[in-house]
Amino acid sequence: MANLNFNRAMLGGRLTADPEVKMTQSGVEVVSFTVAVNRPKPKEGEQQSDFIPCVAWRERAKMIGQYFRKGSSILVEGEIQVRKWQDNEGNNRYATEVLVSRVFFVDSKGDGQAPATAPSDPPSYMPDAYKTPQFEEMAKDDDLPF
Repeated sequence: MANLNFNRAMLGGRLTADPEVKMTQSGVEVVSFTVAVNRPKPKEGEQQSDFIPCVAWRERAKMIGQYFRKGSSILVEGEIQVRKWQDNEGNNRYATEVLVSRVFFVDSKGDGQAPATAPSDPPSYMPDAYKTPQFEEMAKDDDLPF
């Protein structure tokens, strides 16, 4: 039997607080945040949610800190990691979180989720190949082969 190891997580939800990017002692950016993910609503009863801790590093951390705010919809992809350490009293402690490898925007630009300090959009460019072609009426030609 083959050795199967697979660890992927995809979460879609909303941020529970503004992400705060911090710097490690070695100068690496890191951000920890929580994503609230709704469970499927039961026929009767109240909506339930899970609050999943996530951590992102370097460029991803900077991007999340710059473009996402409390309440922003977010889709993250990563892997589940469990950290273990001993507290001051010698007790083992554990933290389970999603180590983010990819981040996706879910809200549209007009949803007002972007921070007020977001850079203005550069002028847009669309190659001609992606534009709707402009057709012109051709004169009737009986010499066409079809």
